[in-house]
Amino acid sequence: MAGGGSGPELAAAVSEAGGLGFLAAGYKTPEALYAEIRELRRRTGRPFGVNLFLPQPPVGPGKDASARIAVYAEQLAGEAEWYETELGDPELGTDDGYDGKLAVLLDDPVPVVSFTFGCPDPAVLERLAAVGTVTVVTVTSPSEARAAHRAGAAALCVQGVEAGGHLSVHQDDPRADASGAGLALLPLLAAVAEAVPLPLVAAGGIMRGGQIAAVLAAGASAAQLGTAFLVCPESGAHPLHKAALTSSLYTRTELTRAFTGRPARGLVNRFLREHGPYAPAAYPHLHHLTAPLRKAAAAAGDPQGMALWAGQGHRLARPLPAAELVALLTAELYDARAALPGPRPEPGGRA
Repeated sequence: MAGGGSGPELAAAVSEAGGLGFLAAGYKTPEALYAEIRELRRRTGRPFGVNLFLPQPPVGPGKDASARIAVYAEQLAGEAEWYETELGDPELGTDDGYDGKLAVLLDDPVPVVSFTFGCPDPAVLERLAAVGTVTVVTVTSPSEARAAHRAGAAALCVQGVEAGGHLSVHQDDPRADASGAGLALLPLLAAVAEAVPLPLVAAGGIMRGGQIAAVLAAGASAAQLGTAFLVCPESGAHPLHKAALTSSLYTRTELTRAFTGRPARGLVNRFLREHGPYAPAAYPHLHHLTAPLRKAAAAAGDPQGMALWAGQGHRLARPLPAAELVALLTAELYDARAALPGPRPEPGGRA
């Protein structure tokens, strides 16, 4: 939940309640990450994780890529005029401060570090393991899982296409239609479990304890929930975003490149409908380009111009304090397990 949704307050609340809270490092400077880790440690002494974005390769031949981005900028000129702002600079960088963030995490290690948009070099995974950090690589296919296993990842986060926000493919194919990318969580989980002998964390559309029970039964060691926690009061998501997740005005989600240039699942709003069909594969260039538009739309109270990231189960979101939500999910998990044939599970486990 990069960009502010999962900050120190939410991550600490989840960890204090018995889950494993994660601090999103994407779109932050190394200095900001360092400060947020300090704040998170001030709030809790329990284990937590940090998620990093991998640096991105060039989007293609220079002139062609620049031309595609320039055309998209021209198509967004009306949006900039409407919101009375300027478009952002698409050339602000593609590495998301990766090396600086790694330096922070190696100098002051945290319990878990996960990676999105690729697999780190084996040397990076080795260095983190050497300082006591458990490494998790997000994968969307068996081939990505095998590559992460060879690189030395300690565990994998298996992300189904139902997940909100960015699809974490390691190589984004610019020829692919964003709307048809990816496998659903349960078949993907089964395929990855057969491909590699690593602990698996299931992610994508999980909103209830019964779904956690289902992925555990399917071979996962744990479940990762994002959209379910976006509506919590501790979440840093914009109030308009939180309201939209459970509003009857938004009934569908789609994968789109409209906001960032990379497939990401969000609520279908005006911006997504109008600009998604022709947005080029150019991440994070389009993220930088549209950032002022999204900020201006939020300031104007207009969710139709915002990136409303959401998983397919968004209408099941419950606006509870994070600790209450963890407790409820845990109770639902044990109820679901108790309903199955066999011995009744003992309470007191972790969500």
